Amino acid sequence: MDNLTKVLQDFQINGYAIIEDFLSNKEVETLKSECKTLIDKGLDLREDQTIFTTGDSQQTNDYFMNSGDKIRYFYESHAFNDRGELVVDKYSCLNKIGHALHWMSQPFKEITFSDKVKQLVKQIGFVEPVVVQSMYIFKNPGIGGEVMPHQDATYLHAIPDPKVIGLWFALEDATTENGCLEFIPGSHHEGLHTQWIRTTDQNGSTVMKLTKECNQFKDRQFVSAPVKKGSAVVINGFVIHKSAINRSTNPRPIYTFHIFEQKDRVWDSFNWLQPTHDMPFPSLYKN
Repeated sequence: MDNLTKVLQDFQINGYAIIEDFLSNKEVETLKSECKTLIDKGLDLREDQTIFTTGDSQQTNDYFMNSGDKIRYFYESHAFNDRGELVVDKYSCLNKIGHALHWMSQPFKEITFSDKVKQLVKQIGFVEPVVVQSMYIFKNPGIGGEVMPHQDATYLHAIPDPKVIGLWFALEDATTENGCLEFIPGSHHEGLHTQWIRTTDQNGSTVMKLTKECNQFKDRQFVSAPVKKGSAVVINGFVIHKSAINRSTNPRPIYTFHIFEQKDRVWDSFNWLQPTHDMPFPSLYKN
């Protein structure tokens, strides 16, 4: 892998790093084609539509909370009118597909467990990594929603401390106009600001809540990270990042998955995402 030393330096200093041309054009087109197939075969517009948003109000219904070992479909809020009717077609209405693409879809599985991913993760220093979740995020023109400032470890915690990275692959150019990633460089050194935990409400339903209020961050703290199609972005679980809404006419699809270092750590039972009997978190190096 070219410039690996610089990638690792950027990752250590800034909490994120960009690797250009990580995926070939063929690999990019294969993932996009597989996504279309998943929509054609799996999306049922007659079912209840689950909308995904970020911020202080997090998704808490069973369809979301039990999606860790399934492929499920989550809509953009702006895909509906005031009467709850879809106003765009099925290829434009989704926020994301998740959360087990890495295991249940062969094209996504091949990328996730590829030799080049394993080599990168080994160089970062992970000894016993497992893949915990994956997503295809659309951010379609006009309705692709904002992702609020957050740390991935807020959702993917461990005892005594989380060690998590995200790998994020641009399947089209990600620009400042269509909602590229934005980071606060070096913020991964600040520790965990808050944590989303799995609990029950007064009615006995499973919900998520914050352990404390999120910090407020100023726009001037963030640095945009536009990347070309095929690029990979390596994201420390503690670095604060966000993305704006898609204000362009160009889509910004990406594939992303998260890796947890389980050596000397235990997955937090309060996380919304839990391994299941049918699908324990798969080892990155052994698959």
